[in-house]
Amino acid sequence: MTLIRTGLLNAIAVAIRILTSLALNKILAVKIGANGYAVMGQFQNFVNMVITVASGAVNTGVTKYTAENFDNEQRQIEIWRTAGTLALIGSSVAGLVLAVFHQPLSLLILHDVQYADVFIWLGAGIVLFAFNALLLSILNGKKEIGRYVMANIASSVFGLILTGGLAYYGGIRGALIALSINQSVVFLVTLALCWRASWFKLRFMVGKIDRDALRGLSKFTLMALTSAICIPVSQILIRNHIGEQFGMPAAGHWEALMRISSLYLMIVTTPLAVYYLPRLSEIRDREELWQEVMQGYRLILPVAALGAVSIYFLRDFLISLLFTAEFAPMRDLFAWQMVGDTVKIGSWLLGYILIGRAMTTAYIATEIVFSVSWVCLVWIMTNLLGPNGAQLGYFLNYLAHWLTMIVLVVRYVR
Repeated sequence: MTLIRTGLLNAIAVAIRILTSLALNKILAVKIGANGYAVMGQFQNFVNMVITVASGAVNTGVTKYTAENFDNEQRQIEIWRTAGTLALIGSSVAGLVLAVFHQPLSLLILHDVQYADVFIWLGAGIVLFAFNALLLSILNGKKEIGRYVMANIASSVFGLILTGGLAYYGGIRGALIALSINQSVVFLVTLALCWRASWFKLRFMVGKIDRDALRGLSKFTLMALTSAICIPVSQILIRNHIGEQFGMPAAGHWEALMRISSLYLMIVTTPLAVYYLPRLSEIRDREELWQEVMQGYRLILPVAALGAVSIYFLRDFLISLLFTAEFAPMRDLFAWQMVGDTVKIGSWLLGYILIGRAMTTAYIATEIVFSVSWVCLVWIMTNLLGPNGAQLGYFLNYLAHWLTMIVLVVRYVR
């Protein structure tokens, strides 16, 4: 499986994700407005944190070790059973906690107890969330790109139907409930796709915890937990800061722009996750690893830069297409955001080496440092420049991150 072929196959899933997201963004903009976007962003960050913690934060490790042990089926099964057992235990405990503390959590995360019931919905389906993520990680590690693409297409379609439908009829509450149950529904599709695979057996998913597998996965647990906490928390702090200083509509504009970035960057981030991580995990020669990195820069970075430039010049059209007149102030935020997106992809290309080679200490240190610096830079820049300063802080943070990745990776690879 080459990078180009992987990219082409994933282009199908990405195209469908983009089309469904375009439709969904319009529905959300009309039905919940800028304030609703800010609330959705808060809850989405919380969901990402909870799912990672509940699953034992081992899914990246599952992908790595499944790919690394491509010629050792028994070892793969030991890894899956260990990860599945951790996911079952962790998600069951998390579901109970969400159900018991749904009101305090709603007040803490969403600043309003009227949405407390969505935390019960999340708790009810969190086990299926965790196992959907586990199966996707196995598909990725097995390089079952066809099934992986189908699962992602199902996620996009069900996301549009559930979130769009519930938001249309239920407003913000409906959209939040959809976020709580979407991946639980998609799990049934992912399970059906895996069921037909020769390597899949239910008894391979849960069972005895293997000590060696647990030891290896624990490295990725530490890395994934760091990301699961640092990134969403930093986004929550930034969103709260913008909302408190400039009003919740400004926080909604920031959230909407971050969604645009994540949408078009899927063109490059999906091949990174699907091809790069398994590929970097299985390479054992440093020169070959370096060549793989250079290929990524030749193919992926220009695509990211072209996408950023295109989005910038189409910003007025995109705002009118995806949102409403309430989001018009967003147009002034695009310049530094697009530059920052390009720089971020440059840093991520090197950052995947830290994950693929299980460089735990370096990964955790950089995640913590640059999550803190992102929040600090946004606070500084917005105090100096107003809400537009948030995007300048974003760019400066990822520029520093890229330079740091260059130093770390060159020392390791060369």
